[in-house]
Amino acid sequence: MKKNLNSNHIENDEFNLSNQDSDYKNLITRLKEIKSTISLLKKTIFK
Repeated sequence: MKKNLNSNHIENDEFNLSNQDSDYKNLITRLKEIKSTISLLKKTIFK
């Protein structure tokens, strides 16, 4: 039974890492969108 618990724990850790990777990728995508928006606003303001 202890083996089974350890196995579940490892799977949960892997799942958490996957979520963190996904969160990180989403954050990077959002930051790129914000960067583009800021760039566009700068062009508009300084025209």
